Amino acid sequence: MEFNSHTDRVVRIAVELVNLLTAGHARGRAYEAPAGDARTAAVSDLLASGGGRQPASWEEAASFCFVAAELREVFEAVSAGSIDPAANLVNAMLVRTGAQPALERHDGEPWHLHFHAADNSLVNGWAAGCATGLAVVLGGELYDRLGVCTAPRCDRVYVDTSRNGTRRYCSTSCQNRVKTAAFRARISLCGLYRFAGHTRSWG
Repeated sequence: MEFNSHTDRVVRIAVELVNLLTAGHARGRAYEAPAGDARTAAVSDLLASGGGRQPASWEEAASFCFVAAELREVFEAVSAGSIDPAANLVNAMLVRTGAQPALERHDGEPWHLHFHAADNSLVNGWAAGCATGLAVVLGGELYDRLGVCTAPRCDRVYVDTSRNGTRRYCSTSCQNRVKTAAFRARISLCGLYRFAGHTRSWG
């Protein structure tokens, strides 16, 4: 399942900004967001992976932390079934960034809608783009494809691109952790039943 190439790209960047720059838990472990030069390098690499041609400065990378926090609120609202608040959060981002629509065609792609920030700065430009991508998702039939991982000790976000829309985890790692825990629980329960039956047979 895909939206369109531009929307897919900016929604992926939104997911990765949240997962990179917001502290919490990831795949069963406490997660601390990078800081200082490590954060600057990580943000620059992430933007480059989305087609960005300008690396982030130390100050810009720090400002992306606020964008990531805004985006996380959207994912958490959708995950909780609160679509109206999620839409209001996205609208607020579009207003704050001064997002301006424009049809563009580049890299051999057909015409598609871009939203640029009014001041054309690096941070606002990406914030406007990410907000637009989420607006496209929330404004369509697949509005519930944004989620927060349901595995224990993980709060990383994701966008569900599966055909049946049943994804619940941020990664196969978390999915496997949950399956392994469930398997061990069944084995343990089976052992208790056997022990209880053996005890009764000697009573």
